[in-house]
Amino acid sequence: MSGPPAVEVSGLSFRYPDGHAALDGLDLRVRTGERVAILGPNGAGKTTLALHLNGLLRASDGWIAIDGLGLEDGHLTEIRRRVALVFQETEDQLFMPTVRDDVAFGPANLGLRGGDLDARVETGLAAVGAQELAGRAPHHLSGGERRRVALATVLAMQPSVLVLDEPTSDLDPAARRELVDVLSRLDVTQLVITHDLPFALELCERSVVVNGGRVVADGATADLLADDDLLAANRLERPYGFHPTFSPPSAV
Repeated sequence: MSGPPAVEVSGLSFRYPDGHAALDGLDLRVRTGERVAILGPNGAGKTTLALHLNGLLRASDGWIAIDGLGLEDGHLTEIRRRVALVFQETEDQLFMPTVRDDVAFGPANLGLRGGDLDARVETGLAAVGAQELAGRAPHHLSGGERRRVALATVLAMQPSVLVLDEPTSDLDPAARRELVDVLSRLDVTQLVITHDLPFALELCERSVVVNGGRVVADGATADLLADDDLLAANRLERPYGFHPTFSPPSAV
């Protein structure tokens, strides 16, 4: 596909105030329309990277471009519209009295009103199959429903890049399956931070492994998950009985 990459990160470095180097010269390039899993141990820098992609954190060195726009003060508002973060804890995104209010919050802050705002809300809810939840209170929803509504709140902003932090956390198997179905249908670039290796394999053809604030491996998800030495070196572990090269027999 022609045009600039959806996400381009070069030499990104960041230290927290306590001196911890969370990112150390990280490089990453993601093409428009790709779904890429971000794997690695706790403390590797995965969430810190996510918070840099729309300027919630600002690097000490290196640079970021989204759809060819450098993450500079002049582009910050547009980049924050283009890069949507879905946090691990849905309570961080769902805080209004009803689902409809939550989904309308972002577009309303962009200045949308009336029919234009209603259309954005409907589009966001429809993308995740949650139209019937519009009048419900978010805190009365199941975990899977909250996850879908959190997705709807950012999709209503019409982003070009979707960044999800541990999206299968606390989901039961049925809700996890629903989430895979929703994400696989979305026509948007996706970066998926996850420890759920079967989920990464099912959703993302490509994965990168982050450790020590750098990308230490980048390739086809099935190949990376079949590499025992790579997994052991980066504290990644396949669930019991799971192997990326195993295919269940076809139903008769």
